[in-house]
Amino acid sequence: MQRLRLTARQLSYFVAVAETGGFTRAAEKVGVSQPSLSQQIRTLEEVIGGPLLERGGPPLPTPLGREVLERARRILLDMRDLEDVRAIVGDGLTGTIRLGVSPTLGAYILPAIVARLHREHPSLRVHIREGLPAILGPELLAGAHDMVLAQLPVPGANLHCERLFREPLLLAMAADHPLHRKSAIAPADLAGQPLLTLLPEYRLSEQVTAIAAETGAILLRDYEGTSLDAVRQMAGMGVGLTLLPERYVRQEVREGDDVVVRPFTGSRYYRDIGLLWRQGAGRAPAFHLIADYLRADG
Repeated sequence: MQRLRLTARQLSYFVAVAETGGFTRAAEKVGVSQPSLSQQIRTLEEVIGGPLLERGGPPLPTPLGREVLERARRILLDMRDLEDVRAIVGDGLTGTIRLGVSPTLGAYILPAIVARLHREHPSLRVHIREGLPAILGPELLAGAHDMVLAQLPVPGANLHCERLFREPLLLAMAADHPLHRKSAIAPADLAGQPLLTLLPEYRLSEQVTAIAAETGAILLRDYEGTSLDAVRQMAGMGVGLTLLPERYVRQEVREGDDVVVRPFTGSRYYRDIGLLWRQGAGRAPAFHLIADYLRADG
């Protein structure tokens, strides 16, 4: 009797059922009939030696199924990365690259880079999707993105990180705040001052929290902003001070605005920006080139 073999098709059908929550939706997603999909999953269960999905209700993964699901996703992702090695032509800057990016970075760093890539590599398409930094790393490992541009560090094993540049953080305040008279801000100046920050899901929020603890500033957790624009506007209304990245200030703050911005003495505070991709990614040479583009702009 011929031994049953594990196939990528079986794994992809199993993952589709787990992700869509139903055999019918999974069959529609992968473009096959439901009986064909069900047969492939039954064969997979025979190969593995146990049931992977619950029957009689929603097809939830069994304990064995959860373990197989995690491995199946990794295998399929590795196969896709291996196919990318074969697909590389020239410098690899062709086709589509999916880039995940933090909202505190994309609008202030990417426009010039994307324009240059389009000009010099017209066959390349960059699909950009913003996401909270806390989920960008897991999404990258799950295959939702090919690369991620984010403030470091980004947790996650099996990720390759290219450090790009350090971006100074500047202090923003209402135009009539007493500190506006100073040309540069010392950390001691923040003692006792109310300090605005973003939601905890942002890496910048963690950094501002640490700065508040270091300087004796009072963190205003009741006024957490959902964007850099939000904390800038609250600072302009006198709610508190806030730290803004230099590139954001360069594009969004003008002379005569409701906020004024001052540097810290010695450029004491900054954030590290990096580009990340999965270790072993087939298009790593192309990703290295994009990292070089970003460094040159930084």
